[in-house]
Amino acid sequence: MPQRKAALRRLSYGVYVLSARREDESGVFTQSAMTVRQVSQVSTRPLCVSVSVAKRRHTHDFLGVGGAFALSILGRGQELLGGHFGLSSGRDRDKFAGLDWTSGQSGAPILKECCAFLECRIIGAHEVGNSTLFIGEVIHAETFDNTPLLYRESDYFG
Repeated sequence: MPQRKAALRRLSYGVYVLSARREDESGVFTQSAMTVRQVSQVSTRPLCVSVSVAKRRHTHDFLGVGGAFALSILGRGQELLGGHFGLSSGRDRDKFAGLDWTSGQSGAPILKECCAFLECRIIGAHEVGNSTLFIGEVIHAETFDNTPLLYRESDYFG
């Protein structure tokens, strides 16, 4: 394995479920979500975070249209939930079916069983290679009693 790739695999990340909703031409709202790990705080005033999403991902299209997103920060012991949102496409099924979730202020789905969540209004988007870096201003957040889950590639891709 090239050293650059090996070194990058040692960066620390949390595990997040990124979600958004959009309205179609007939006025029907649909939602999408995916597991992400590339999230970072980028400003304190205003409080902003960034999230990187590959352009090919189903959720990518929801972000540009919906104008907002939520990040449910997964807690220790929620590896299976991270896999649930990361290993299948929302094109094929409703990933929230059977799970305990609520709609945030923007309408974006938020998991009730998480360590914390951030709800954000998109204030910028920048194309970077095969991904888009979305910048969101935090409009609502809550924390719960759990320790954040740290990403390890072997937990998801053996």
